Amino acid sequence: MITFIRIDDRMIHGQTCTRWSLEYPCTGLVAVNDKAATTPVLKAAYKNASDKKTFVWTLEDWQKKKDKVVASDDQYFLIAKNPVDMAKILLDQPFDPGIKEIVVGPCNDRPNTVKLGNNQSITQEEAEALEKLMQAGYNIEFALIKEAAIGNWKKFRKQFGFN
Repeated sequence: MITFIRIDDRMIHGQTCTRWSLEYPCTGLVAVNDKAATTPVLKAAYKNASDKKTFVWTLEDWQKKKDKVVASDDQYFLIAKNPVDMAKILLDQPFDPGIKEIVVGPCNDRPNTVKLGNNQSITQEEAEALEKLMQAGYNIEFALIKEAAIGNWKKFRKQFGFN
């Protein structure tokens, strides 16, 4: 089963593995990102970043294996590197993860981004993906850690042309 859904450009790191697992039950991690899953050094680094059962899959792998993850008795965090990938995971070939909360963590400052908070900047394309997720019924919170949440997507969406 999926117990936590996160967008985090670092995917698997200390905050994800230790801090968030205090808030949500977790026995394993599923990170979905084509580049990470097909780059051996990246895949190995992510898999070794945690003592939990860890999978690093392409979007195609996720599509093939998602039903097993959802049906599993293990408690998985589902992690994507960016909002565009998360929209593909949750909406393009829809399935019910059993929860409707998405937590957006680090999104580094990059060219053509709007800074929403400390280490939380998104592009227009990412904003469009977040809007699609919200319109599909997902509640989207921006929080590096729970105590440092900066707000819900509804607070920021007007900056990207959504009413």
